[in-house]
Formats: sequence, C-alpha cells, structure tokens
Amino acid sequence: MAEHQAQSAVMDPLAHQFDDLQQQHEASNFGMWIFLATEVMFFGGMFAGYTIYRHEYFTAFAAGSHLLNWKFGATNTAVLICSSLTMALAVHAAQTGKRKALVTFLILTILLGMAFLGIKFTFEWSRDWNENLIPGELIAGHPFAPQGEILKQLQEAHAGLPQVELFMFFYFALTGFHALHMVVGIGLLTVLTVMAWQGRFSPERFNPVEGSGLYWHFVDIVWIFLFPLLYLIGGIS
Repeated sequence: MAEHQAQSAVMDPLAHQFDDLQQQHEASNFGMWIFLATEVMFFGGMFAGYTIYRHEYFTAFAAGSHLLNWKFGATNTAVLICSSLTMALAVHAAQTGKRKALVTFLILTILLGMAFLGIKFTFEWSRDWNENLIPGELIAGHPFAPQGEILKQLQEAHAGLPQVELFMFFYFALTGFHALHMVVGIGLLTVLTVMAWQGRFSPERFNPVEGSGLYWHFVDIVWIFLFPLLYLIGGIS
C-alpha cells in the first residue's frame, strides 16, 4: 500500500504546493525567466566591458580577431542552431506525450552540444594554445610571445601586443563561461533523458523539459552574439 502511494506521488503531475496545473506551469516558467534574467546580467557585464575596450582599441581587437579561425566559430554556430531545433522538437514531444520522440530529440540535443564542445576543445582551443594565443604569453619579450607569421601579422596591423592580449582575455573568458554553461545544459538534458525514458513526463507535466529548453535556447543565443563580436571584427581575413 505504501509502495503504491509512493508511485502515485511520483507520477502525479501536480505538485502539492500548487492549486492547479496552470498555476504550476506559470510558476515554473516565471522562475526560469527570473533565473535567465540573472544570466543576462552576468553576460551583460562581460559584454559591456568587451564593448568599451573594443571601442578604445579597435585596431588591436580586429587584429586579435583575425588570429582566430572563423570557420570553427561558424561550424559551431550551425551546430547550436541545429541543437535549438532538436530542443524545440523535444519540448513539443513532451507536450504531446510522445515518450520515444522526446528521448530521441533529447539525445540528439546532447550529441550536438557535445559536438560543439568537442570542436571548441579539440580543435580551436588546442590550436590557440599551440600558437601561444593565450593571455600572459602575448606580451613582447615573453619567451613564448608569438613569432613568425603571427608576429608579422600583428606588426603590419599596427596592433600593440598588450591590447591584443586584452582581446584574447575577453575571448577566452566569454567562450569559456559559455562552454561552462553548455556543460551544465548537457548535464540537465542527461537527467531529463533518464526521466523521460522512465515515463516521468506527460502532456500534464512537461515543465522541467520546457524550462530546460528555455535555458538551452538562451545559451545558444549568447553564442549567436559571441560569434560576430569575436570572430568577425573588421570582416573575414
């Protein structure tokens, strides 16, 4: 008897603190939007600092941008756009009670998120590291300061190394925190996938999937801003 009551409590779509499903749905969405507002303020501060210094040292920031491989950024942009589509389809599957479709689209979203991180870590950041394009190693006179074609490119652009280093700091800070949010999102989706496989969601209870979808779309939108701001300063070269 106690086991039956416990199972019923788990499957009950309405939490005890709410009067009805509509109130529960609205409270869940409102809570997620409040959280996303704090995320906007977090990234907004970083974007503001970046914008100020980009205005002050545009030449150096443009030179630093041209040291990045825009093709990696463009590929990851396409990957995240596809992941937003699969996430939206997952939310729709949860709303319509299609368990198998929900699990499938959640797994696809996770795989696309992992593809994004794989490109970022394996190809892009490793390239930047190997070419010493990291804060602390761009100052002239440093034993690992850029040499050869990279140094020639910066000199031709009349870009000071300290200012280029500042750009690289913003690049790693912004993309690093974004990647951290991606890791958190993948963790959330992994938990949701297990819950979906267990049949924990229904047309009456899909709030966790919808809320996580809002978070995932927010992270994708942040990248949509990061790509042109970091990779396309002064055009593609």
